[in-house]
Formats: sequence, structure tokens, C-alpha cells
Amino acid sequence: MAEIERLSERITWIELSFVERDRTPRWAIEVGIRCHLAGMSLREVSKHLELFGIKRSHVAVNNWVYKADLQPISTVSEDQLAVDEKMIRLHGQKFWLYGAVDPYTNEILHVSLYPTANKQTTRWFLTELHRRYQLDNVGFLVDDADYLGSVLAEDG
Repeated sequence: MAEIERLSERITWIELSFVERDRTPRWAIEVGIRCHLAGMSLREVSKHLELFGIKRSHVAVNNWVYKADLQPISTVSEDQLAVDEKMIRLHGQKFWLYGAVDPYTNEILHVSLYPTANKQTTRWFLTELHRRYQLDNVGFLVDDADYLGSVLAEDG
């Protein structure tokens, strides 16, 4: 039922001023963006556009969605979200992996990799997380991570 409600919501006009060339008809770009926002994968959108004679890769569809600044917004269904950071080594270099997980479903909601760990990278991660999910009434579960607890305490 929620999917039907999501698909039937009125979608406002999509601003296509980012289109520089007319390789793809504007109506096809708009259909592609709307299909992705409705829940279709990028590859499904690409195949759907082929029904109209428009052959574009899933990468092209991703670029349209990214340039239109219309990433699908999900909501966290529960009132808690677990966030953590972990130092990992890749090819002999240290990186910090930040992650957010729904503690009820163990679904990984968001991950980011940074070359350093400090309060600023922690704020970047939390900003990305807030932008992707609506976290107005969500409590964060944090262990003794170096910066997560202190940034959440400072910034609320």
C-alpha cells in the first residue's frame, strides 16, 4: 500500500537546466528521473526507456538523477539508528569507515569512507545521513567511537 501511495504522489516539475546537449529528449530524461524516484533501479529505468526507443545506460540515468539533485529520500522507520566508525587498512593505508545501521532489521542504511577521522569528517557523515534520511525524531546509538559521541553531543 505504501508503494502505491508513493507512486500516486503528485510530482512537481523537474528542473532540467543541467542538460547541456540535446542527445536525449527532455521528456525521456524526466521520465527516467521520475521512474527512479518511484523506486525503479537505474538498470530498470534504462530498460524501460528502451521501450520508447531511447537507449541510455544506467550510468547516464544516474547522472541525470544526480545532476537534477533529486536523490530518492528514504525514512528510517524506527526511532533509533546505530552509527559507528572503524579504522580499516587498504593497500597499506589507513581509512575510516563510517556506517549507519537500522538496529531492528540490521539493514545497512549508509556508509562512507574517509582518509582521516576527526570531528569534521564525522559532521560530513552525519550531514550526508540527515540529507538522505529524515532523522527528526531518531535517537542515535553510539558506542565509544572517537568522534561520533562528542559531535552528536555538541551538535545535537
